[in-house]
Amino acid sequence: MSEARVRVDRQVMPNQDARQRINNFDEVAIGYDEEQALVEASRCLDCKKPLCVEGCPVDINIPLFIKFIKEKDYAKAVQTIKEKNNLPAICGRVCPQENQCEKRCVLGKKYQPVAIGGLERFVADWEMKHSADTRPVVLPPSGKKVAVIGSGPAGLTAAADLARLGHQVTIFEALHTAGGVLVYGIPEFRLPKTIVEKEINGIRQLGVEIKTNMVIGKIHTVDELLADGFDAVFVGTGAGLPYFMNIPGENLNGVYSANEFLTRINLMKAYLFPEYLTPIRLGKKVAVVGAGNVAMDSARTALRLGAQECYIVYRRSDQEMPARREEIEHAREEGVQFKLLTSPVEIIGDEKGWVRSMVCQRFELGEPDASGRRRPIAIPGSEYEIEIDTVIMAIGQGPNPLIGQTTADLELNRNGNIVADESTGQTSKPGVFAGGDIVTGAATVIQAMGAGKKAAQAIHKFLQGVE
Repeated sequence: MSEARVRVDRQVMPNQDARQRINNFDEVAIGYDEEQALVEASRCLDCKKPLCVEGCPVDINIPLFIKFIKEKDYAKAVQTIKEKNNLPAICGRVCPQENQCEKRCVLGKKYQPVAIGGLERFVADWEMKHSADTRPVVLPPSGKKVAVIGSGPAGLTAAADLARLGHQVTIFEALHTAGGVLVYGIPEFRLPKTIVEKEINGIRQLGVEIKTNMVIGKIHTVDELLADGFDAVFVGTGAGLPYFMNIPGENLNGVYSANEFLTRINLMKAYLFPEYLTPIRLGKKVAVVGAGNVAMDSARTALRLGAQECYIVYRRSDQEMPARREEIEHAREEGVQFKLLTSPVEIIGDEKGWVRSMVCQRFELGEPDASGRRRPIAIPGSEYEIEIDTVIMAIGQGPNPLIGQTTADLELNRNGNIVADESTGQTSKPGVFAGGDIVTGAATVIQAMGAGKKAAQAIHKFLQGVE
């Protein structure tokens, strides 16, 4: 291991100052400049057995793209990434690299791992800034047609890979804008929508057609798509059905699901009201129930919209919070307060039916449960009341039942997710494949993309008549 390399500190990505960013929706992480990117790339050991690649759900050749950064050949660096990943500017921003590629980095065994995500973002942003043409090769037309339902990470990835293999691909998106969770779920300050739009336009340039306002299960069924000339169908409809706790008062005015709250803000531009006519009523004291990335996004958004106090209410401790550490740190810097080992048991309203307060109960942690996290145990008699006027439920989401209800012979599990082969995405219905959150339940963007890639390869073989 080169002594010179390991002595170089990991480059810290610059951020907007917390006191400034709390008043705007501009991107928090500013990104590396060229000098920082070159220093960070120099830390890569170019291992003979690159474990980082094994940690990447889409198998990017990480040492090679970093090698091109060292040589200042940024176009080749982007091309290397795009051989496996059609959404590098997005993944460089929202991927949990610390739990995937960077977790496996050999340098990270004794020192800080190489900032692979920051370098991916750097070259992807370089490509956009310089309008570089790094489109991959597209094979000649195969004569086969594939329908992709949903334009989130899984659907976009499957569509792009299938188009590159020469197939005619049409994406059907239920909302009026393509991008799925990338546009309705992740706030502007974490993932600018201009970035998403540019990445999706790159997929359009591969020949993919995207039809919006197309609710499959209503306008067409999966069976009708197959009957109308599509040779295969990929279902990547995600997990957009919000979960609630079923506690008293959950139907009061001022209680939102995180899905509705973030969709109004992000997709329907409520944060730009009255320029965009999407109203949203937010009180001064906001409680967000949950501690995943969606909860952090909701809490940080609430503060930007003018909430004076915002609490994360979570029944486990700091160590069990599923959100990325970076998102938790940013939330704390911005003033989000954490009420841990706490869970609501009732929401209380005023005489007009609006939220007035929330009754919470304290918890302690027992032995680990099936999730591997210590099980929360309620402490009898520990209830207390906090003054709250808005509650946002961010405790997870499940599959929209529409595809399952309207597709014969499609096997679902007890949670309503589509049952599909993990390595191919093949469902119980011939010619129908599925991947992403509709199969696994809510997971990460890159995991959904990995499922889309596997399914694309399986669909390609299916279209060729290969078992």
